[in-house]
Amino acid sequence: MSMRRRPLLYLVICWVIGNGAASILPTERLFTAWAGASLLLAAAMLPGRWSRKHIILLWITLTVGGAYWEWNDLRNESVLPEALGLPSARLEELVVHAEGTIVSTVERDGDRVDFTVKLEKIRSSGGQDGSLPVGGENKSASLYRDETKGASGTAAQSADGEKIAVQLKLHTEQEIATAAAWRRGDRVSLDGSLASPSGARNFGGFDYREYLRNRHIHWMLKVAGTGQVEAAPPETWGLLKLLRWNDAVRAELGAELESLFREKDAGYLKGLIIGMQDELDPETYRQFSRLGLTHILAISGMHVAVYAGFLLFVLSRLRLTKETALTVTLLLIPAYVLLSGAGPSVVRAGLMSMIALYAARMGVLKDGMHILSVSALLMLIWEPYFLLNVSFQLSFLVTAGLMVYVPLAAPLVSFLPRRLGSAATVTLVAQLVSFPLTIYYFNQFAALSFAANLVLVPFITFAVLPAGTAALLLGKVWPACAGALAHVVEIMNDATFGAVEWTGRYAGMTIWSSPSLLWIGLYYVLLYSLLRVLKHHADTRHAPQYADDETRPLEGLRPHSKPPRHSSAAHPGDHQRTRTLTRCRIAAAALTGGLGLLLYLGYRPERLSPEGSVSFLDVGQGDSILITTPGGAHILVDGGGTVSFGKREEWRIRRSPYEVGAKTLVPLLKKRGIHRLDAVILSHGDQDHAGGLQAVLEEIPVSALLFNGTLAQREEYVKLMKTAVERGVRLYGVHQGMALSPDDSSKLSFLWPEPVMRDGEEIPVPVLEEQNPASVVFRLDMSGRSFLFTGDIDSKTEESIAAANETEGIRGASAVDVLKAAHHGSKTSNGAAWLQYWKPSVAVVSVGANNLYGHPSGEVLARFIDRGMLVYRTDQQGEIQMRIRHGGIQVRHKL
Repeated sequence: MSMRRRPLLYLVICWVIGNGAASILPTERLFTAWAGASLLLAAAMLPGRWSRKHIILLWITLTVGGAYWEWNDLRNESVLPEALGLPSARLEELVVHAEGTIVSTVERDGDRVDFTVKLEKIRSSGGQDGSLPVGGENKSASLYRDETKGASGTAAQSADGEKIAVQLKLHTEQEIATAAAWRRGDRVSLDGSLASPSGARNFGGFDYREYLRNRHIHWMLKVAGTGQVEAAPPETWGLLKLLRWNDAVRAELGAELESLFREKDAGYLKGLIIGMQDELDPETYRQFSRLGLTHILAISGMHVAVYAGFLLFVLSRLRLTKETALTVTLLLIPAYVLLSGAGPSVVRAGLMSMIALYAARMGVLKDGMHILSVSALLMLIWEPYFLLNVSFQLSFLVTAGLMVYVPLAAPLVSFLPRRLGSAATVTLVAQLVSFPLTIYYFNQFAALSFAANLVLVPFITFAVLPAGTAALLLGKVWPACAGALAHVVEIMNDATFGAVEWTGRYAGMTIWSSPSLLWIGLYYVLLYSLLRVLKHHADTRHAPQYADDETRPLEGLRPHSKPPRHSSAAHPGDHQRTRTLTRCRIAAAALTGGLGLLLYLGYRPERLSPEGSVSFLDVGQGDSILITTPGGAHILVDGGGTVSFGKREEWRIRRSPYEVGAKTLVPLLKKRGIHRLDAVILSHGDQDHAGGLQAVLEEIPVSALLFNGTLAQREEYVKLMKTAVERGVRLYGVHQGMALSPDDSSKLSFLWPEPVMRDGEEIPVPVLEEQNPASVVFRLDMSGRSFLFTGDIDSKTEESIAAANETEGIRGASAVDVLKAAHHGSKTSNGAAWLQYWKPSVAVVSVGANNLYGHPSGEVLARFIDRGMLVYRTDQQGEIQMRIRHGGIQVRHKL
């Protein structure tokens, strides 16, 4: 494939490489990489295969692509510090009055409303005391008054069109109707407090700040109630008014789906037909995700292809000419792109379809790879940050992969019937091509994903999608028929959900750590080389052979004709064919071995140090520690948990609320490639230690659960224990004097709790509501270093543990290197005598930022410092990783 045949493809590849290098590398390393690439391109001129003109063109494209990204990235900075006359650090929690235009859909989830505002003016409201107007009445200036200065605020300054993410907390149920009336394009006046988005607090964790920055958003505005917002519809026609009308149409279609289908089916079909995924049942999404079927829930190229094909079919039946049908379809595709939400994948599919239709109409540019290249280039020039969007990456990569790999893989399934073979080839190639990005972003892959995609995707595409769309279109004009069709769709959905749930139980889920870019590149090179060799082998094996004196047909063998009869004597062609097949088999074996080795290296869990490591994860106000021993055992101590205060009103409950285990802990464990936890140690049953373990048990295999041997009559705790039993997790109640040795270099010695006795007899599993004093306390000795984990014990328990150790005569073994501060650094723990007994050099405080409990205590911190201890805190430093190396402990932290 030379540049003369596909020049645009090579130019777009260079543009993408330039963009990608600039997005990953710091400026000084970017110049070094650019110099190296320039030398490589200059060296490519030497053999004379490529013309100097082409090489220079590629170099210019690479350079301009990198410069274009840098130019856009340098401009992607907030203007609010300049507009408000304050440094960024002082904008945190600053109360401001802002005016602008809503430029996104307004979404409500429970008692929270989210939308994006493009600012016009902003000023501080009454200084930086953090106060807001009290009550439901809006105290801000009228939206239409030309007021440039508040009573106690600063002069309003231009915000230069900066976008800001608004998070509004509803106070009463009556406010729902007020927020529901807001639309894209409304001019709004708001009072609220500024907040910077949170960055990643754990290594490999989700970075919300970077996520918003890639959407040109740098600040959030937190608003308390609809009384702090004034909204008015736009007065002039413009793009936003068109998008506002489009939002209204989508909302109307969504309401029609709700009237036709059951709640679960309506949420599923909203995503399938019009790209509204907000109301998709979280459990349904989780089950589809396990099988790698989430792509079917989002509008993509498949939907656009079905839509365009249906239009062309209808228009042809209306006796329109081919040219007219192509033109009408081309003009209607943008309408579908808008109605389906205009995500990166559907925009890509829409652009490709429009270019292809235009090419078919004009008889030019018929090459699919050229069409894909033009689409990618247009999107990246419009918005360079599309390159970092996972939907954009998967959409273009899978489409390009199908074009490149399907012709190579087709001969491998030639034994299957034509239609089945084509479907199997496309499904297999899509799975193989998307695999690296799937494990990079989602860190899991199901062995049955191929079978699920092969069976369910065609069923959903060609049965559920058309039938659901037909029911939606008939809803207003023929309700009876629409209702009957909706019932059929619900039956098909039940079959789909049942198949997904059943298959998910036996999916063969594997967990992968996120691979490096080098690993991904090697994977695609090895896969391409292997398929090319296998295709060459298949072509050689099935190619007709002729003797030297035989006449060969000019156009190949006719279909179903018998191959020419060979003479019994061997001729040079046979030897050449045999040698070719042998070389192909050797090359295929070598490439298969290389690919297998690469997969093995990618599947191994993350190992911070061969001598063991301890990671204190940042899970907010709670504890969660991951221990990795030299032998590769993974032990999780506690799982954090989201603490809720009392029952919430039904209207406040969110569809997908934040939960530490599901949203933070499980993704971190998967990203590090932890396939199985050898043990989970639950120090005690309080929610900030036990809550996150529910998601862990549901998503990651666990061999054993060690707990303090007691139960608590709490719904979440009882559910956790039931889940452990159902999943076949071995339960062990630990107590003082027990020990666990995961390998020869590691030992866990349990120091607490004592067995619960009654009338001189031990109670097997007592019920204990006050769990803190019964926390599991253990000492970890690993590769010559020691750590003490203390749960939430109090000072009285500390005295009891020290006294018990004295009784056992092990005072000489009491010194430890690292102490996990008890009860998040509370003043009721971590006494002077306790510190004197263990003589730790380092204290780690696992605590939430700005928590309501005042943890850690200033008195305790002073006690640590007076003893000359180093103090690490998750609220200030995020995740804290301690790696044992060469007899010492190396520490790094995220923040």
